[in-house]
Amino acid sequence: MDITTIIPSTHNFNTLLAAMSIVAVVVFVALYFVNAGYGMMYTKKWGLSVDNRLGWMLMELPTVIVMGVLWWTSSRTFDVVPFIFFFLFQFHYIQRTFVFPFLMRGRNRMPLIIILFGWIFNVANAFIQGAWIFHISPAGTYTVDWLYTPQFIVGVVIFFIGLVINLNSDYIIRHLRKPGDTRHYIPHGGMYRYVSSANYFGEWLEWIGFAVFTWSAAGAVFALWTFANLAPRAAKIHRRYEQEFGDDFRRLKLKRMIPFIY
Repeated sequence: MDITTIIPSTHNFNTLLAAMSIVAVVVFVALYFVNAGYGMMYTKKWGLSVDNRLGWMLMELPTVIVMGVLWWTSSRTFDVVPFIFFFLFQFHYIQRTFVFPFLMRGRNRMPLIIILFGWIFNVANAFIQGAWIFHISPAGTYTVDWLYTPQFIVGVVIFFIGLVINLNSDYIIRHLRKPGDTRHYIPHGGMYRYVSSANYFGEWLEWIGFAVFTWSAAGAVFALWTFANLAPRAAKIHRRYEQEFGDDFRRLKLKRMIPFIY
């Protein structure tokens, strides 16, 4: 298959980005009224489900594949700067697909409908990121000189700060329970000193960093989608903690996702 046949023109690509941005706003609003049924929000009303580990692998795998195909079929496959973008993007998603699920504890389930929604977004997002970096961005945009630009340096720093926060926060959550324990606990330490969903804050920072070091509208749409998806869920988790732990949680005076702000 000639991959170039499915790469949109610049005009159509910009239209796609605009459409995804509008949908992100709709999703942001909708998620304040709907509990996405995975993790601590899981209920059987979401229908058929699979083991949480398998669910995460199935949901994230399309991202790795789509980005990999767009990279491999590009004439820029081993250009230094696009390859760095590719490596950092894939590093996150390979960890989320093949490492994170095997570190999970407990016996939670993930509904198939959630996996389907995840597929739709992950395929679309990987397509726009890979299409921009490897096929649509003007030739000569991402030369080696890009490595010395302020946006690249600042963006990479933000990305790695977010990555460390995300991984550390996941570690804290995994170690809240002893084997066989199914109770919920208030996470402490790390960025949990400031927010109740520190893992979400870290992931959002990663993709803000990605948007900055690629200096692209595609990256900005990804950061917007990340916030639209995670901020409402962070609010619901915060409310759940208030309901379960009452004053013990409220006296911590934590924000939901963004330290000192939200």
